[in-house]
Amino acid sequence: EMTKIGLPVPPGFTITTSACNDYYDNNEEIRLEIIKEIEEHLKKLENNLNKNLGCSENPLLLSVRSGAVFSMPGMMDTILNLGLNDTSVLALANATQNERFAYDSYRRFIQMFSDVAMGIPKYKFENVLDNAKESKGYKFDTDLNTEDLKEIVKKYKAIYKKEIRCDFPEEPKEQLMLAIEAVFKSWNNPRAAVYRKLNDIPHKLGTAVNIQSMVFGNRGETSATGV
Repeated sequence: EMTKIGLPVPPGFTITTSACNDYYDNNEEIRLEIIKEIEEHLKKLENNLNKNLGCSENPLLLSVRSGAVFSMPGMMDTILNLGLNDTSVLALANATQNERFAYDSYRRFIQMFSDVAMGIPKYKFENVLDNAKESKGYKFDTDLNTEDLKEIVKKYKAIYKKEIRCDFPEEPKEQLMLAIEAVFKSWNNPRAAVYRKLNDIPHKLGTAVNIQSMVFGNRGETSATGV
């Protein structure tokens, strides 16, 4: 609706609640027809922005968010900076002339993806971050420099490999499909189920998945986040 009235909303597309319900009806698998539609809309988004997911120049990065019929703030899961890998992080650093920002975005993505899509507990990553700050005498995350963040990315990937027994996925389309499934699954996570019960929201509605190009809150003094 905001896009239709001309507001500057990041471009993207929505996978509907019916696709989520179909996912559950189909033994928690996304049908090939729906995968094909996702790929078509992703291609349109790439053409619209003249960027490509996982590209080695000016890469497209995505946010993958839930979108229930009734607002359920904080109950379901989000993954930001999707599309980052060892190649696109260099391209992001180059495109923005800000290497620290690129690696800060990368370490955030690895943690979010690992937690939301793969079920690795957040605290394992937070411990690495806290230890890095403590060893350098830093008070805030913003005190971490580029080299610190590169080292954190390596340690985060080592946690992923130890927990999942394979390397962190470098292929952005694999990242995207796993993220979409994670959002579908979050419809039935315990906190969402309890929230629906408390607020008399039907359990059969399902969630949409909103896929949009990223807008950054950590790029510097002129960017921020809010609700």
